[in-house]
Amino acid sequence: MFDLSKRVVVVSGASSGLGLQMAKAFQAQGADLVLMARRMDRLEEIAKGFGALGTKCLAVKCDVTDSGMVDEAAATVEKEFGRVDVLVNCAGSAKNAGVLDMTNEEWDFTIDTDLTSVFYVTRAFANIMKKNNYGRIINIASMYGLVGNTAIDTVAYHASKGGVVNFTRAVAAELAKYNITCNAICPGYFETELTSAVLNTDDFTTYMKTFVPLGRYGREGELNAGAIFLASDEATYVTGIALPIDGGYTAI
Repeated sequence: MFDLSKRVVVVSGASSGLGLQMAKAFQAQGADLVLMARRMDRLEEIAKGFGALGTKCLAVKCDVTDSGMVDEAAATVEKEFGRVDVLVNCAGSAKNAGVLDMTNEEWDFTIDTDLTSVFYVTRAFANIMKKNNYGRIINIASMYGLVGNTAIDTVAYHASKGGVVNFTRAVAAELAKYNITCNAICPGYFETELTSAVLNTDDFTTYMKTFVPLGRYGREGELNAGAIFLASDEATYVTGIALPIDGGYTAI
């Protein structure tokens, strides 16, 4: 089960963090990879390592907030592989502030990076999937797209990730006729190079023990099983869901 041999998997935000973790998991299941991010030097280094493991790996520089660059990336991938089987929208960033203090620039940056970019990338690659009557789209949203929080004021991030969740449902309904599924994963607190400084403080450790039933943040690799499942042929009848992988945060 869950064999992805010779499937072409595109991962945005693949140069670090959860994107890189999932890319490693897809490669381990036999998939050919397309790694997209802005840091081309980092991507090429990663792609070289993946290529040495026996699967194809293409590094593509792409700023997902630039629709023209996204379309060019999709054309490059189609020319190289002829198809796209799985798309993982993982690229994202945010500027944190509450509704009383957030600036227009902070709001626009977060919405563009975390929501509008998902539209750009999905549109470009779903049009390739449509030609082959097959596709798996996985959008990385957040548990903050399902609920509010009292740990940090980040209203635009909540709004953007909530948008991703309902965007996922709309795309699932629209593209089902082309044998394309679309699902979202809603991660909880996971340690990455961008979050470790915050997560590993005494205050946040205490917060997690109070509000996360499992009492800790997610470890490297604990998101991967959900992504592999949703990308697989075994998930043929699963579409339009928002899957929390959050240690139980959204259960209480």
